[in-house]
Order: sequence, then C-alpha cells, then structure tokens
Amino acid sequence: MAEKKNIIWTTGRRKTAVARVRMLPGSGTITVNERTLEDYFPRPTSRMRIMEPFEATETVGQYDVLVSVEGGGIAAQADAVRHGISRALITATETLRPTLRKGGMLTRDPREVERKKYGRHKARKRPQYSKR
Repeated sequence: MAEKKNIIWTTGRRKTAVARVRMLPGSGTITVNERTLEDYFPRPTSRMRIMEPFEATETVGQYDVLVSVEGGGIAAQADAVRHGISRALITATETLRPTLRKGGMLTRDPREVERKKYGRHKARKRPQYSKR
C-alpha cells in the first residue's frame, strides 16, 4: 500500500450497520474486519449481495477491498458493505453510475427501527383487551 493516492475511501450504511470501505487497484481480494470474505460472511447470499456491484459493472478482480464494518446484524452489514463498494466504484469510474443506479445499489435503504411508545408493549403492539 505504498501508493496512498490511489486508495478510495467511502462509507456504506444500512439500519445501524456502518461499513468503512477502502478500495485500491489490485487482484480482487476482499478483506472484512481483517478476515477473508468467506470467513466473515459464511452465508452465500451475503457474499452474493457484496459481489453484486462488481458483477453488474464487470469489474470483478480489478480492485482489492478492505472493509471495516460494525453495528447491525450480518445481513445489514452485508448490505452496508455493498453500498460502500458501489460508492467507491463510482468514485473510481463515474461512467458506472447509471448501471449501479439501475441495480438500486446507490440508494441508502432508509428503513430504521420504529421507536417504542409509552402505553404499548412494543412500537405498535397494544396491551391485551379484556371485555370483562
């Protein structure tokens, strides 16, 4: 990592998961929290979600990716990494924007957990109704 100017830093988010993505030209190695992609995300669907931006833009094996991800669950972390990688690809090559936009990989999923309200068991669940 001698050439610091070629490193692209981006952030991806989903629910409470935050992924800090560093992308640099390389052989296609993806490291998540200093572990391999297969080790950190054992579920194939999570790995598929992460690889989507590369497959859609036909850039598989062109970049090395170092990811630091925290918060949320495994699925939300995978989507946060996907969002970060998509943003990094655009920073590297602006012409990929329409392809990634069409695949819905640039939109930050705005859904968050609804807060619990007083007088309720959860956000919307009401106490049990008793007729007598």
